Amino acid sequence: MRPRSVGLCIVLSIITCGIYGFYWLYCLNEDVNEITERPGTSGGLVVVFSLITCGIYSLYWYYKMGDKLDRARQEQGIPTGSLGILYLVLGIFGLGIVSLALMQNEVNHYIPGGDLEN
Repeated sequence: MRPRSVGLCIVLSIITCGIYGFYWLYCLNEDVNEITERPGTSGGLVVVFSLITCGIYSLYWYYKMGDKLDRARQEQGIPTGSLGILYLVLGIFGLGIVSLALMQNEVNHYIPGGDLEN
């Protein structure tokens, strides 16, 4: 697990017409599972399910990842919000890349040396 630059991930997702976005989705899933110590669906299955359902599964995934990150915040005594709802609403309105960017920013806070300047 290593911190990732949010800006670079966005640029790579755009340049590769979304292909890097699937890799980013995979990595975020694995990182959140490791951070929260609550294994869930593997990153590979998340990508496959998202492709098979034409993105519908990814909406569910946005909500679940936000919920996991909220619980991780709560365990560390950090004020929580409704990250799952925020990520879901952004995904519904076609701003899934923004959800991924916000998730990556949140994940970077849990990685030693992960507060990268974006």
